[in-house]
Amino acid sequence: MAEPYIEQVEYLDVLTKTGKKTGVSKPRGDVHRDGDYHKAVHVWIFAESTQELLLQKRADCKDSWPGLWDISSAGHISAGDSSLITAQRELQEELGVILPKDAFELIFVFLEECVTNNGKFINNEYSDVYLVTTLEPIPREAFTLQDTEVSDVKYISFGEYRSHLAEADPKYVPYDVNKQYGLLFDIITKRYRENNEARSLVLQKQLRRYAPVSLTAELTGLGDADKEALILLVWHSNPVLREWLKEHANVSQLDNLKWMYYVINKSPWSCLDENEAFLTTADSAVKLLPEATKPITGWKGVQYRAAFPMLKPSGANFYPPDMDKMEFKLWTTGLSLDKQKDATSFFTVIKRHSQVNWDNHIFDSTHLSEGSTHDLYSIPYSQEYHPFLTRVSDLLHKAGDLVSSPSLKRLLHSKADAFLSNDYYDSDIAWMELDSKLDVTIGPYETYEDSLFGYKATFEAFIGVRDEKATAQLKLFSDNLQVLEQNLPMDDTYKSKDIIAAPIRVVQLLFNAGDVKGPQTIAFNLPNDERIVKDRGTAMVILKNVSEAKFKQILNPIADACIAKEQHELVDFESFFTHTICHECCHGIGPHTITLPDGRKSTVRLELQDLHSALEEAKADIVGLWALNFLIKKHLLPTSLEKSMYVSFLAGCFRSVRFGLEEAHGKGQALQFNWLLEKEAFVFHPNETFSVNFDKVEEAVESLSRTILTIQAKGDKEGASLLLQKYCTMTKPLKVALQKLESIHVPVDIAPIFPVAKTLLE
Repeated sequence: MAEPYIEQVEYLDVLTKTGKKTGVSKPRGDVHRDGDYHKAVHVWIFAESTQELLLQKRADCKDSWPGLWDISSAGHISAGDSSLITAQRELQEELGVILPKDAFELIFVFLEECVTNNGKFINNEYSDVYLVTTLEPIPREAFTLQDTEVSDVKYISFGEYRSHLAEADPKYVPYDVNKQYGLLFDIITKRYRENNEARSLVLQKQLRRYAPVSLTAELTGLGDADKEALILLVWHSNPVLREWLKEHANVSQLDNLKWMYYVINKSPWSCLDENEAFLTTADSAVKLLPEATKPITGWKGVQYRAAFPMLKPSGANFYPPDMDKMEFKLWTTGLSLDKQKDATSFFTVIKRHSQVNWDNHIFDSTHLSEGSTHDLYSIPYSQEYHPFLTRVSDLLHKAGDLVSSPSLKRLLHSKADAFLSNDYYDSDIAWMELDSKLDVTIGPYETYEDSLFGYKATFEAFIGVRDEKATAQLKLFSDNLQVLEQNLPMDDTYKSKDIIAAPIRVVQLLFNAGDVKGPQTIAFNLPNDERIVKDRGTAMVILKNVSEAKFKQILNPIADACIAKEQHELVDFESFFTHTICHECCHGIGPHTITLPDGRKSTVRLELQDLHSALEEAKADIVGLWALNFLIKKHLLPTSLEKSMYVSFLAGCFRSVRFGLEEAHGKGQALQFNWLLEKEAFVFHPNETFSVNFDKVEEAVESLSRTILTIQAKGDKEGASLLLQKYCTMTKPLKVALQKLESIHVPVDIAPIFPVAKTLLE
């Protein structure tokens, strides 16, 4: 006897009115009966050549808007499903179009609140609206329509479609184009009808904020083998967008400007404009996918633009783009301690089983990998980036065979091994112990790009020549770290008794690559791995030629414009450079591994999450000022720095805040400036210049140092959030200073040019 047919009930996640998951799911019918908030996806297919949107005609059997023209494809996000997979699946099921994830651009989230069917159908729906951009319309016969959902499809000019909606044409499902859904048409209009000349002028203005600077160094002391190794170390990969822009850079002036600004930002988002996109998917690479639909004679297949979102993803590419903090928390709570460490590791990527299955054409959304109970899982960098890291590893081994320095040889070979094993401990120790004329930093280190949690590290490389004389002069700072720790302005119970002297290397930069976009770093203190910080401390590298270039090109003009005349001569390179050194030293002191009030061991990074980077940069800055004052009082530094360090720091505030309040250094600097202004340590004069009040600055620096150090020691995320909310703002004095600097065209930062590396490669 045949089994009776049981209709599957679709469950939806119930959301709060603000769109957050409640943890409750209900049958779809009950959700619409009760008016519960829930999620859906809208997918629009847009043809560039004809400027047309694809519409589908809803099947006559649909429970809402039967027989009307509507979105290309749409559907509910079932309980536990992800937004992106739902978008891909709806397109495949309704229209027979199978596209990879890079075809889908999330352009906005739309909230629809309406009641139809005489009050029986209540739709309170948050929809993720995706745009798929193809070069040409997809032929009608290439579609495979799902007859229970779609009765027909057609292309229509986006302007004509907007008019139908504006006139409430009864043949079309209504959307209010004068409210949020008008964004769809605004985005397309701006993208394709913008004046190229006007856009070129904007890009030229953005480029002018960076002063091109040639950074060189003497290669005296490097043997031929070392120079050959250097050539192996100077390399970079070409992602799809980068390669496309480079290939088309000579097509027009606008294309050249796009390429030049991309080279600085290393992405389509402008670092100095709160990560606002300066490119759109319309500027992106074209991909051909013959198998996206059923084959049609004489038609080569779907050509689409590789999409990227207008808003920079807070989790970069380390997490699924549609994952939120709540989903991550629910997943990690159910993991073992070892798996939790993997999930929050510097060196893993978080992915979805369902996305991997889809990419492998396994379209069953319930299919998880063996032993898995959740859609999320972690994968080590060594596996995720295997093709790239294998090549880098080979180059590092070859370079390691060539160099003469034993410590550099050890570093290069151990780092090559780490790229393939995902265990960076030994290679980071080798980096700390590096004693070589050729100075190399390479690997995944900083976590600024992960603004979702601050867990994941990005790859970077800095190649330079050590300045032996300047390095020898800095032993004072590394020798006094324990003394500084014991005298920090915070409760003694939080202080560490085993701070290890930090090696400091002064380097003349020859080349950098990887995550070195936008504003250039002048120093770094590594590694960030708390295990190594606890066992061995940290080491720091100061990029002297970068510091000199920034002081000359940026800080001097800032001082001329913003510092009161009587204190102008107190802005000098020695103070700027010495504070830079002290800033890096202070990353190595203060709380790192902490004990929480409930007795659990943790780290400041894990507890403060996305707030950690900004607060840590502010700590290193302000405690660096405190430390300089302490060392002067102990007669370890010259008294000539006593006033100049504060005035040089004041000028430096305007330099860093110009990086933007989305960037950790800019955010941390705004906090410090506004605190010191509130405490009257900084004075804003009627003539729109600034000065330091030497009677109040010492106390104000110490009070902010104590506040930040205590928040870190307690792992107090709420305290960190309140502090940043109050002080990390663009106050009127800051706006005045920044407008003045913009009006006289003071560069915001430098764009380094590396002639030595170029000559070696040639």
